[in-house]
Amino acid sequence: MRSHLRELLTQAIEKTAKGGELNSTELPPLLLEPPKQREFGDLATNVAMLWAQKAKKPPRVIAEMILKNLEDPHGLLARKEIAGPGFLNFTFSSQFYYQRLRELAEAKEGNLNIGRGRKVQVEIASVNPTGPLHVGHGRVAVIGDVLSRLHQAVGFVVEREYYVNDAGKQMENLGRSLYARYQELLGVSSEFPVDGYPGDYVKELAQAVKSENGSKFTAVSEDAAIEFFTRYGGDALLQTIKNQLGEFGIHFDSFFSEKALRERNEVVETIERLRSQGFIYSQDGAEWFRSTEFGDDKDRTVIKSDGELTYFASDIAYHRNKFERKFNKLIDVWGADHHGYVPRLKAAVQGLGYDPSILHVVLVQMVQLTRGGEPVRMGKRTGEFVSLAEVLQEVGRDAARFFFLMRKSDSHLDFDLDLAKRQSSDNPVFYVQYAHARVASIFEQARKSGMLDGVVWGDRPVMLERLKLGEELELIRRMVQFSDVLEDSVRELEPHRLVFYLLELAGEFHRYYNRFRVISDDLGLTHARLFLVQNVQTTIRRGLEILGVEAPMKMTSRSEEDSLNS
Repeated sequence: MRSHLRELLTQAIEKTAKGGELNSTELPPLLLEPPKQREFGDLATNVAMLWAQKAKKPPRVIAEMILKNLEDPHGLLARKEIAGPGFLNFTFSSQFYYQRLRELAEAKEGNLNIGRGRKVQVEIASVNPTGPLHVGHGRVAVIGDVLSRLHQAVGFVVEREYYVNDAGKQMENLGRSLYARYQELLGVSSEFPVDGYPGDYVKELAQAVKSENGSKFTAVSEDAAIEFFTRYGGDALLQTIKNQLGEFGIHFDSFFSEKALRERNEVVETIERLRSQGFIYSQDGAEWFRSTEFGDDKDRTVIKSDGELTYFASDIAYHRNKFERKFNKLIDVWGADHHGYVPRLKAAVQGLGYDPSILHVVLVQMVQLTRGGEPVRMGKRTGEFVSLAEVLQEVGRDAARFFFLMRKSDSHLDFDLDLAKRQSSDNPVFYVQYAHARVASIFEQARKSGMLDGVVWGDRPVMLERLKLGEELELIRRMVQFSDVLEDSVRELEPHRLVFYLLELAGEFHRYYNRFRVISDDLGLTHARLFLVQNVQTTIRRGLEILGVEAPMKMTSRSEEDSLNS
């Protein structure tokens, strides 16, 4: 909708600027958004108000000039008016909607290409391979995955990457934990590390080592044993994470190892590059990055006083590597606990001479699982948290993905396990999926009644002008908005917008279905309404595909039908 109106308005604004009646020929930004109240129209703009100061004329005068120069030869607009201090409100005509619906059916409308083949990298999940995934990891992962799908849907070339934190203290703690459990299984007295990992999964890994190797590692040095257990545990848990994310519908184009990054000396080289720019200094035996020069609240350590590299140093080198791979856009999807990390990383990017605006960080808040209104905190297997695998086993992939996306990324999410399993309209994912299946049921009924005999939409024009109800035009309007929703979701990095859109479209369809008969004795009207609901189904399917959620053709249960009709 915006693209069509933007084209008309741009021509009118340029004509107004050239008319010589204004003191400014510098064109203002053209922002188009739906009015807060539906009765004010489909789209509105404050362009006249933005132009007023430089043009030195009242906004309403400028708005009148724009409308005077607005040409609409194809009758796209039913109403155009000035409101308040100078807003321009526009309402599209029925003919506009009929034409857009035909283009939707021909797959001409809604195929955005704002990416134009530009390269985007999305860093997804990047969980330390020291334990299984919990539900918070799941939300981070699905948001990153859907951001990838959204960018692909609008013409970007996307690479999904997993950054493997396989170096540093946390990996050594995993190795020590696994070694201690291995010794326990052999009856050898061993002190469990203070910062170790106590979950049952560590015991299971230790048992696997014992089954494969017996008591072999009691005869080697402790350092050699811990080196083996660190590598074994990291590899095994990374494979577990890959498998769990694969079951969740998330796959990667590349896995980037922090350990390999360090072994290639890229971290040291990156620090030296910053040093040559004057951004590294020594103090108290440590090496510091001057991040305050780029707006951070304090300088940050890159090499500790004991000579050990910090995780921040590795992250700087990793992002330098990303920039050198010539991506046009970088998206990192992180947990909300990284909030303070963003300014220092952007400072480092700028210090290296790169454009920090290319890097976008999406922060994801935690998930609170509930059952019957009561919080669920402990997992059966981990002993510390509810794993993603447990949630997937209980509610299934579709519900888990949909629920993780039902709030803005930086908002806390309450995930009701009981609601996610419910086969009723109370369950949001069921509500949307049932709209898709319901259209399939309508077409099955139409085929059985002979309503579709000899009908080929492309060969036999459907009389869309028969769709005169306000509810029918509103359904078309919703479908035409699909492209705008995709564009907004990509621009703002907010995949929840697509979830809200699908819920609204499904709601409009269910209300329409419950009030009006799609199939009737009036063949012309029946074909028009079948054409309408078929496009509703197609739009919902496209949206669900981007969310990574199934679009079922059948969902049978009398209780389901009663629930949606109530």
